[in-house]
Amino acid sequence: MSTKLGKRYAAAGKIAEVKKQYTLQEAVDTVKKLATAKFDESIDVAMRLGVDPRKADQVIRGMVALPHGTGKTKRVLVVCKPGKVDEATAAGADYVGYEEYLKKIQEGWTDVDVIIATPDVMGDLGKLGKVLGPRGLMPNPKSGTVTMDVANAIKEVKAGRVEFRVDKAGIVHCSIGKASFDKAKLADNLHAFLQTVVRMKPSSAKGMYVQSVYLSSTMGPSVQISADALASLH
Repeated sequence: MSTKLGKRYAAAGKIAEVKKQYTLQEAVDTVKKLATAKFDESIDVAMRLGVDPRKADQVIRGMVALPHGTGKTKRVLVVCKPGKVDEATAAGADYVGYEEYLKKIQEGWTDVDVIIATPDVMGDLGKLGKVLGPRGLMPNPKSGTVTMDVANAIKEVKAGRVEFRVDKAGIVHCSIGKASFDKAKLADNLHAFLQTVVRMKPSSAKGMYVQSVYLSSTMGPSVQISADALASLH
């Protein structure tokens, strides 16, 4: 396997220049060429931000509706009381319920991509933070996953809304689609994500906010987006 990986990276080296910085469109074009695995690779972006995640007012967290979705069908659990079950089911939720799902989660079940909850169940669901928190599944009002309008929340998630949160190292990661997407759709999704994060710059952050941005496919090397390209997002 290491031999194959070596050959793939050797070939990649002929496509991507290690020290070169790319425009958004050039980065998309290059990363698509580098996605040579036998499966449909995800295209991912990583942004290093000049923030201190230890400070509450510098925790960059939010959501963005990617214009062309992610190429992945998301499994949605709606935790709600009986009055909202029919609405959630009709809107396309994969799982809907209350106490039975609290019990399943308590026992370690987390086989979903997004959990949406109504405000009246958060007292109980919040107690499962040790299970849901590390997996990024805890519903949050800021991300639109704690709401009485469960139908709209489900619709947005299924249409391609993604959540993101800065990690301890000050990096935000996001998948913006699949290698099979055409270049224009990937560029649109990339622009939407970057612009959303740029607009979230906290007033307390000092120095350069966006320090670097890299684009990559699941199995391919990353390419860096130029500072000039990022400046146009402001």
